[in-house]
Amino acid sequence: MAETANPTFKPSAFYRDPLAALKWLEAAFGFETTTLVTDEAGKVGYSEMSFLGGSVSINSEFSGDPIGEARMVSPATIEGRGTQFIRVHLPDGLDAHCERARAAGARIVQEPSDQFYGERTYRVIDPEGHVWNFAQPVAQVSIADQEAATGLKIATSLKEAGHG
Repeated sequence: MAETANPTFKPSAFYRDPLAALKWLEAAFGFETTTLVTDEAGKVGYSEMSFLGGSVSINSEFSGDPIGEARMVSPATIEGRGTQFIRVHLPDGLDAHCERARAAGARIVQEPSDQFYGERTYRVIDPEGHVWNFAQPVAQVSIADQEAATGLKIATSLKEAGHG
């Protein structure tokens, strides 16, 4: 896979066993490990993976001095709780990608399905409880049609929504 420029945003996911996570993410999702920093004992200090021009950092749980009051841990450490999921855009092949993930032991929690906003998506939980959401565009859907389908008001800015 070709080197890519640093993306503006790079999410970081924290694991009890980041080396196992790197191997699993490669097998299940086709991600590629591009940086792996380890100490003398082989413990992962930092790593990065790339996929279709995107990048994610996969790291050990952060057990040193906290960042402010934040503690960086795996959902497995906190009974499956999480504060985010990572959304990955696929240009095509979503159903085949889902089957690859399933074959690698992924727990598919939302089967591939078309959404009102014009994407086909599926969701998967990895072995430590991180939620990954994969999406592929399938149709152009106007905001008016999205609003009609959901009964919700959709704005493209805080100001447009009356909050800015």
